[in-house]
Amino acid sequence: MVFRLMGTILRQPVSHRLKFAMYCFKSTNEVVFLDCSMPCEVNPRFVLLYGSQKGQAQSIAEGLAEEAEEHGLVAELSCLEHKEKYNLEKENAPVVFIVSTTGDGEPPDNALQFVKRIKKKTLPTDHYKHLSYALLALGDTNYANFCNCGKIIERRLQELGAKQFYATGYADDGVGLEVVLDPWLDGLWKAIKSALSKMASDRTGYLNAEAVDSTKGTPDSSSPDVQLNLLSITDCQNCDSVGGSVETVSKSASAASAPATQTAVSDHRPDASAGSPGLASQSHGAASVTTSAPETQTKDAGVPCVILASSLKCSLPPLSESSLNVPALPPSYLDVSLQEMDTTEEQIIGPFNKETLHEVPIPRAVQLTRGDSVKTALFLELDISAYPMMTYQPGDSFDVFCPNRATEVEDMLHRLGLYDQRNHRVDIYLCKDTMKKGAQVPPYIPKNISLLYVLTWCLEIRSVPKKAFLRALVEHTGDSVQRRRLQELCSKQGTADYNLYVRDPSLSVLELLTAFPSCSPPLSLLIEHLPKLQPRPYSAASSCLMYPGKLHFVFNVVELPACSGRPAGRRGLCTGWLFDLINPVLLFPGKDESSGRMALPKIHVSLRPNCSFRPPSDLSVPFIMVGPGTGVAPFIGFLQQREKERLENPGATFGETWLFFGCRHRDRDFLFREELEGFVSSGTLSHLKVCFSRDDQLEEEGNDSAARCRYVQHNLRLSSQHVTDILLKQNGCLYVCGDAKNMAKDVNETLIEMIRTELQVDQLEAMKRLAGLREEKRYLQDIWG
Repeated sequence: MVFRLMGTILRQPVSHRLKFAMYCFKSTNEVVFLDCSMPCEVNPRFVLLYGSQKGQAQSIAEGLAEEAEEHGLVAELSCLEHKEKYNLEKENAPVVFIVSTTGDGEPPDNALQFVKRIKKKTLPTDHYKHLSYALLALGDTNYANFCNCGKIIERRLQELGAKQFYATGYADDGVGLEVVLDPWLDGLWKAIKSALSKMASDRTGYLNAEAVDSTKGTPDSSSPDVQLNLLSITDCQNCDSVGGSVETVSKSASAASAPATQTAVSDHRPDASAGSPGLASQSHGAASVTTSAPETQTKDAGVPCVILASSLKCSLPPLSESSLNVPALPPSYLDVSLQEMDTTEEQIIGPFNKETLHEVPIPRAVQLTRGDSVKTALFLELDISAYPMMTYQPGDSFDVFCPNRATEVEDMLHRLGLYDQRNHRVDIYLCKDTMKKGAQVPPYIPKNISLLYVLTWCLEIRSVPKKAFLRALVEHTGDSVQRRRLQELCSKQGTADYNLYVRDPSLSVLELLTAFPSCSPPLSLLIEHLPKLQPRPYSAASSCLMYPGKLHFVFNVVELPACSGRPAGRRGLCTGWLFDLINPVLLFPGKDESSGRMALPKIHVSLRPNCSFRPPSDLSVPFIMVGPGTGVAPFIGFLQQREKERLENPGATFGETWLFFGCRHRDRDFLFREELEGFVSSGTLSHLKVCFSRDDQLEEEGNDSAARCRYVQHNLRLSSQHVTDILLKQNGCLYVCGDAKNMAKDVNETLIEMIRTELQVDQLEAMKRLAGLREEKRYLQDIWG
């Protein structure tokens, strides 16, 4: 039947042949499309769209696009902002969305316009009735509005009539994306094929009717009647010996079944012996890799060396004895060379995009905490008077552009064996034969710059290596034991170890390479896998009305402890750099300012306005602020602004202001104590509620209830009636700033409990009321991990 149908079609003129397509089905309903003008396979397509802020969603989408070919599919990959590359209004193939969420639940920058387009109220409810979609949303439950961008897109698609062909995945970076990501990706391929089959089935009747109508309406002696029949897999299997075109049908049609997939995949892969020992070298897809257990290590005396505990460098059974499912080997796509630079060429100093930044001096730096405090909090004042257009509002934040640490850059150069070439020019080109879809030279690496500059200002060498990077490093690791361990860390079976030894301690690429000395990756691999060096955001802790021409901010110096893979602790990249920069001019509590004329340190900054995290524009609206530790920073700006507004509008009605502040010790880290108490005395701050988690509360407070207030949520609960009255009856606002992982979650749970108790409603109703405050922009968060 296959030959009879193909022969009939191939005897038609080219103009007739191009009108035909043959659908080939198998028991799993996989669809294969064959262009009958040429007897070769044309894989079915689906559309793959991503919205990504820092590259995570984009990386996942690119990996999917590369893997699609192994599943007999073609992925048409596009970023959501490139609307000229896709047309959802006319799309009849399955569409897969992969989107992240940034800020306070906002879409990524490259998805913002798409979200705005689909949210237009003028769109009819059947606008996307033809669309079949699946969606993967990335988020972090440590932050508010988990996966909000994905939820917005999904809700709007459904409102416009789109149909879901695969359950939405909500991957949580707070516990590890792969917990949801891996099983979601595993099931996606079957879902896409099922969706394609259903779409083909829906169109079959139309095609058959069209073929019959055309033969009736325009008889042609040179064009015998042709009927397109649906072929089952058994029809193809009954063909004993077929030509090239039928062979491709058989291969493609069998690609969906599990046993056949292994056979088909192995046809396109080199033998395991051709790559790293114990690992199937692969260019597409993931594979179940059987590796032999490493030989028992022995000491000089021949006594076996027994490993008693796992670490970054070694594992224990059952992982050390398991077969591994490793990710696909990411295709290389960059060609990097180093050339001696002309000494007359002007060298870039500082961030590359300086024309969009502001270089400002730091005339004042004060340590706010005592020397014996657990954390070191620093206050910095920036002089922005040279930039009159650089205006900000309380609640706004700004970016600080910092370089990688010089000692770490030097260590990386030595580790790569490129220290002597550090001043050579880096030339980067796309590989001509790359298999990576959408490959491009990183736009954040300028031309005609040195290797030293690339590692100092362009690449995030402190970034935590992703599993795909670990998989690529395997190919450049000589020692078999180290190679096996890298395979484990990037495998599904080794997810717990990856989280424990790499992800959770924020292990850097340099620290990983130090732990695996036989790994010698080329420079191109680092440029392919290391993300762009991102600026660090900080909240403004001042008001332009109170301090014109000045910008204040506060931060804790981040301390990362020693761990397996990090013999000694280290400071956070930006906070450590700022501490070293201002250390010569740093003032300490209780000491007078120096009268010396030292050169002022300077930094590059840019404003990032926050249009929502701001005090109410209506001065009569009451608001509540929750900001323990350095989370109090934006609220200092709120209160400075309110104090100036009170002076300028003596007859105006002002709403109540509440601040809930907390820290470890009253006498060590009570930030802005004098200023806050001054706000209370002047009436600017109606209520100041403080708590100290490590002090003896019985000594600090006289009553038993206050003695139990160690954290801000405890004080909130004590003021439950007032807080809920302000929020639910007076249309007041609530602002929370600080730690996302613990404080923000605890405050949110406390608010739910307060609403439930005060309104006498159940848990679900209380959650709905709180969600309503979020939607009305009256419950706002500025939190970080």
